[in-house]
Amino acid sequence: MLPSLIVTVSGVLTFLFLFWKRLREDYAPGIIFESAFYIVLGIGISQFVSLRFLPNWFFWAGILGSIAGIYLGHLRFRIRFYESLEGLVIGLLPWVSFVFLKDSVIHSSLNSFLAFLVMLLAIFIFYYLDVHFREFTWYKSGKVGFAGLSTLAIIFTVRSAIALFGIGVLTFSGKYEGAFSATAAFFCFILIYNLSRSTE
Repeated sequence: MLPSLIVTVSGVLTFLFLFWKRLREDYAPGIIFESAFYIVLGIGISQFVSLRFLPNWFFWAGILGSIAGIYLGHLRFRIRFYESLEGLVIGLLPWVSFVFLKDSVIHSSLNSFLAFLVMLLAIFIFYYLDVHFREFTWYKSGKVGFAGLSTLAIIFTVRSAIALFGIGVLTFSGKYEGAFSATAAFFCFILIYNLSRSTE
């Protein structure tokens, strides 16, 4: 109970800080933190429901909850989707890494420790792409959103590949994990393509 509480509190505080840091130049603190509250609330509700009725699907439930939170923030404050998505991605990556680290320590799980390392690598990839994405000649629009979507696409692609080998990971939902992750990765690549062509 205590380790889970520590991970949750640390994850939420880290998420709030990184989400605020990502959006602070374009939005007032009140707007940022209220939008972040919607996301955390969406994740909390989805986790509460999932862990009681569909425990194997808590990862995907959390994604749906966070997307619902982003949508509420957009409706209420007109925060641009891709900006809030970038804040969501970089804010949630450390939180998810804490979850994997906790599981690796408590259950001596090598797979969870490797997943923790993958999350750390994903954080590095996000910041690298965030700094250099405007240097990519094929990404003509130069719009914000590339780092977040690309990082998500890579994560889901890796998840799909691992699932195909039948390797169990804490956040996997079972035999359909490969298909769901591959679909999510494909959707992210489509959004990247559309964003690269956007002129608005």
